[in-house]
Amino acid sequence: MKVTIDLNADLGESYGRWVLGDDEAMLEVVTSANIACGFHAGDPAVLLSACRMAAKRGVAIGAQVGYRDLPGFGRRFIDVDPAELTAEVVYQIAALDGLARAAGTRVRYVKPHGALYNAVVTHEAQASAVVEGILLAGSDLAVLGLPGSVLLQTAREAGLPTVAEAFADRGYTPEGTLVPRSAPGAVLHDPEEVAARVVRLAVSGTVRAVDGSEVSVTAQSVCVHGDSPGAVGMATAVREALSAAGVHVAPFAPESA
Repeated sequence: MKVTIDLNADLGESYGRWVLGDDEAMLEVVTSANIACGFHAGDPAVLLSACRMAAKRGVAIGAQVGYRDLPGFGRRFIDVDPAELTAEVVYQIAALDGLARAAGTRVRYVKPHGALYNAVVTHEAQASAVVEGILLAGSDLAVLGLPGSVLLQTAREAGLPTVAEAFADRGYTPEGTLVPRSAPGAVLHDPEEVAARVVRLAVSGTVRAVDGSEVSVTAQSVCVHGDSPGAVGMATAVREALSAAGVHVAPFAPESA
């Protein structure tokens, strides 16, 4: 059976005159775009432009919801009240979907960003709040998250389609979680190394952890970060390596609950 994998990237993260990443170039490589919603990054003009470029290339659009934390780029945990978090998730999805529809497409999935992504791996109250917000915004939206996370479990229990993802350039702990960005080995920078590990992940479902052990990671989508130095080159190397290994790169098909 032919192996298929999706490549996703965080895009639309520029703000005003501050430019982060190369959205246009990344959209030539990825098959799904996690577009910011204005809370951690992105302004309306940036987000509309990202949606238009994605629509033109047939790239699936996901709403990357996060904490209301522009100064911290959404990478600081906020102990927000669950009811408030639910409302903020609805707000973010609705805003991006309006821009996506203006671009001739729509939001098809939701992926938390930064500190919120890490929190809902284990934080039950916030995971439930995010899922409730997604349900209120659209019950057909898929949820993209870390395998084994409370978020995906809660989403499945709520009847939402789910998508498990892995990370091309992030280090893994022996437990299968991401190495904190403040710790050694959190981010990988060698395009050839990253490309090889993504091929291995897609074909065998395993990845090497920071301690050298093998970790089982089942994923339908792989995230290639768009804001790191040399991001486009790394993403291109990953896609070329997957194609050379006979892996089909295409938007994910969510697992039904």
